[in-house]
Amino acid sequence: MLVPLVIIATGGIGLWMVTTKWLEDGLEPKANGSNEYAIVLGAKVKKGNVPSLALRYRLEAALAYSKNNPHVKFVVSGGQGADEDIEEAVVMKNFLLENGLAEERIILENRSTSTYENLSFSQELLPDNVESVTIITSDYHLQRAKMLAHKLNWEVDVVAAETPRVVEAKVRLRERAALLKTYISGK
Repeated sequence: MLVPLVIIATGGIGLWMVTTKWLEDGLEPKANGSNEYAIVLGAKVKKGNVPSLALRYRLEAALAYSKNNPHVKFVVSGGQGADEDIEEAVVMKNFLLENGLAEERIILENRSTSTYENLSFSQELLPDNVESVTIITSDYHLQRAKMLAHKLNWEVDVVAAETPRVVEAKVRLRERAALLKTYISGK
C-alpha cells in the first residue's frame, strides 16, 4: 500500500518541478525590438466591454514595449467568448488607440478562441516571410505560447505581462496542466 503512494507522490513532485522549470523558461528570451511584429494574446473581456485585469496588464505591457520600439506592429488576437459581448481583439484595439498607439500599427485578429488559434490565425495575417515574432502575454502563459509558436515554425522572444495577484495561484495551477497537455498533444 505504501509503495503506490510513494510512486504517486514522487511522480507528482517530478511533474511539479518540470512545469516550474517550464514556467521559468517562458520568460526568456526577452524581446529587444528585433522583430517587426508582436502578437498580444487576448484574455477575458468583462461586461461593458472592459478588459479584465489580466488583459489590461497585457495591453499595458504592449504599450510600454511600443514606446521603445516605434517600428513594431501589434497583432491583437482574441475572438468572442460565449460570455463576452464583443471580440477581445476589438476591445484590445480600442484600448491601444485610446492610449495613443497609432491605428496603422495595429492588426486585428478576432476569430481565435485558444492560444493555438491566436498564433495560427495571427500567422495568416502576417507576410509569408515572417519567421520570428514577439509574444506579449501574461508571464505564466509565455512558455505554452512559445511551445505553440515553435509548432508553427516561428522563433520567438517575449514580453511578460504581470499576472494579477487575485488569480495568480489559480491560473498558474491551471497553466501547469495546460503545459502538460500541450507537451503531449502539441496543441
